[in-house]
Amino acid sequence: MSRTVSSWILSSARNSIVLRGKGRLYSVCIPNRNKIKWKLVFSETRPYPAGSCSLDNIFSLKKAFRHTSTEEEQFSFQLSPSQINEILRAGELSHKILDLKGKNANSVLRFESNQLASNTPIEDRRSAATCLQTRGMMFGVFDGHAGSACAQAVSERLLHYIAVSLMSRQTLEEIELAVECMKPVLPVLEWHKHPNDVEYREITSQYFESLRVYWQHLLDLDAELGFSLEEAMICAFKRLDSDMSLEVQAPQENELMRNIALQVAFSGATACVAHIDGVHLHVANTGDCRAVLGVHEEDGTWSTLPLTRDHNAFDDCEIRRLKREHPRSEEKTLFVNDRLLGILMPTRAFGDVQLKWSKELQHSVLENSCDVEGLNIYQYVPPNYHTPPYLTAEPEVTYHKLRSKDKFLVIASDGLWELLSNEKVVQLVAGHLTELNVQKPQLAFEKPVNLGYMHSLLLQRKNRGIASLDQNVATHLIRHAIGSNEYGEVDQEKLAAMLTLPEDLARMYRDDITVTVVYFNSEAIENYYRNN
Repeated sequence: MSRTVSSWILSSARNSIVLRGKGRLYSVCIPNRNKIKWKLVFSETRPYPAGSCSLDNIFSLKKAFRHTSTEEEQFSFQLSPSQINEILRAGELSHKILDLKGKNANSVLRFESNQLASNTPIEDRRSAATCLQTRGMMFGVFDGHAGSACAQAVSERLLHYIAVSLMSRQTLEEIELAVECMKPVLPVLEWHKHPNDVEYREITSQYFESLRVYWQHLLDLDAELGFSLEEAMICAFKRLDSDMSLEVQAPQENELMRNIALQVAFSGATACVAHIDGVHLHVANTGDCRAVLGVHEEDGTWSTLPLTRDHNAFDDCEIRRLKREHPRSEEKTLFVNDRLLGILMPTRAFGDVQLKWSKELQHSVLENSCDVEGLNIYQYVPPNYHTPPYLTAEPEVTYHKLRSKDKFLVIASDGLWELLSNEKVVQLVAGHLTELNVQKPQLAFEKPVNLGYMHSLLLQRKNRGIASLDQNVATHLIRHAIGSNEYGEVDQEKLAAMLTLPEDLARMYRDDITVTVVYFNSEAIENYYRNN
């Protein structure tokens, strides 16, 4: 990125140039008494000014080296390489699955994750956990909007709902008996968290009670066979969204708990969750996060297998679904400016009760709340709001049976996919994987020699001696997403500029980015097919 481009970014913020955001945010610059003020005229969930929620301050991440406003006198895009790395690596998380006695039967070898904020505080969340009462591991990415409250709640709760949905009747009965007798409850999940990951500790008891009501409901169903994995994921998504809606309607004496419930319900989040058990991979997606599989073909080339589709106004299936669910008289108003009711980009999401509840219910709940305006919750009903709900949290579930050539799974919020294509992401992860293997160079020719194998050798030779800046592949992806030039190379000046963009400008150039890459154990997968 040249100095000309760096200067343009800053001058555009100071000289009333209208900039268009990346997919979700529109801003205009308004001169006022020789000072420049930025006014938000269109946000992801509502067309009115949106500030940071009072409770969001709990989740603020480190903002080292970042400007707070384009009005600062001393404004610079300069960062040293060590400062760039410090910012990019702050959210790194990695976990390797234990290999007991050299017999690791787990199809997951390891996972690496990272996230980078654009919003202040960041609205994305992520989760990773091992199931203890059932089999498998789960990985989730959650993209919040109108604040982080909904994404925070979903990241804490959804994996528990899925795990409970998969439990046998006997296990559920044992857990219920333990609660009744006030004995310790069997742990459901082993979480794999970043030290900075936070949770709503003040409301944990309410979350547990809602989860308990859910498993009691499952016991009342009297279904011995239980759910299939697809059914369990769909049921868990829908039930959690319903519980969040009911919790804000219930009488609540504790003001903090009520405020959290309000913020959770009136903000929103999209979600993508993968459940991996042996060779069985299920991905449940609600909204526009995305999951993509990296496949190493027999000829040595890499291919991309998308496991989700974006639920938004650009998807023909979603447009047809919504038209089926609403009267013909609303066909022209369902989507305005490529947004649901002219407001929301994704067509499926948790929370966002403004697009699910009746006008009367919204008014009733907000009227009985204390400081709605202080919580950044506005009594706004979009035009042409006639037949709610317009939004659903029901996921689309994809099943894939893992093969030995399936090497990794990338789950990320749309902040990554807006900047990099599926193919580019797989190419970058594959190149990073190759680069790590280059540390043990084996360039002897194998027979027969094919084009893909020759290409792999050339990549190794090209990368030899050029060690990656990042051991964590998620950081590698984020670095390329925000710092790549037109030749696909990381431009240090552009990278520095994108990391130092002030808070009132950053969101127009990039969204929050959250990435989790799961590497598969090819040997364990091959053993499965060998034994079966």
